[in-house]
Amino acid sequence: MSGNWLLCLVVMIVGCSGSRSSQIGVAGGRLAPCPDSPNCVSSQNEDKGHAVAPLRYEGAAEAAMRELVGVIRGMRGARIKTVQERYIHAEFTSLIFRFVDDVEFLLDDGSKTIHVRSASRVGYSDLGVNRRRVEAIRSRFDALRGKEGLNPGSDRSP
Repeated sequence: MSGNWLLCLVVMIVGCSGSRSSQIGVAGGRLAPCPDSPNCVSSQNEDKGHAVAPLRYEGAAEAAMRELVGVIRGMRGARIKTVQERYIHAEFTSLIFRFVDDVEFLLDDGSKTIHVRSASRVGYSDLGVNRRRVEAIRSRFDALRGKEGLNPGSDRSP
């Protein structure tokens, strides 16, 4: 009986990773919109349930991207899949159930903004995991950029 339980657990864990979403990448200069489900946040979505502030930076775009890559690499469960001049795609895998979330960044040097989208591959609700991840990334990125104490997504002091 315990062998069946273990087999079911292994199948569930392996099956939870999901396949790479077709909603990855940039189209028309934008990241894909979030689906109707609450397991996605994006700085390019306007509805309150999915909206999150973009990252802000000053200075050279290349330095901001380099620092962002460093932040991502320093996070548990992160694996960078794509780094381009203005775009990053990373996968974050949860520790226990091995759920995989796709996190993307799109730099707009004109506005000194890095748009972000974080979405679960499977399930309906993520219990706020994607939003918390984006805010953790923002906190670490801002700390590297010397912006501790700023409001999320703001370039000015509170």
